[in-house]
Amino acid sequence: MSHPLEENRDKAYTLTSKNYQLRWNMSSIATTRMSSKGQVVIPEKIRKQLGLEPGAQFVVVAGKDAVILKPIVPPSMDDFDDLIEEARRQARHVGLTEADIDQAIADVRGQS
Repeated sequence: MSHPLEENRDKAYTLTSKNYQLRWNMSSIATTRMSSKGQVVIPEKIRKQLGLEPGAQFVVVAGKDAVILKPIVPPSMDDFDDLIEEARRQARHVGLTEADIDQAIADVRGQS
């Protein structure tokens, strides 16, 4: 007879709150402990599954009864190019000029 968790191994679960939605299946669940220094080891199975390398950085979100570690992944150059193009599009839409941007930078630097 198989264990109930093994039978539901590939079944997807969803946890939804006001600010986030988390989906997982039983093959992506593991347990860990927090050290006296507040350090938590991410189990090897999860690190491999997510491709996490030493030095990876995370955003830590505290919920009512949950802690979520979200890996910080820098945008690819294609994504960055898309972001820049969208910023330029919005700047054109509101009539922002290069001189306006130069002035804003000077203001922030205290050079105006």
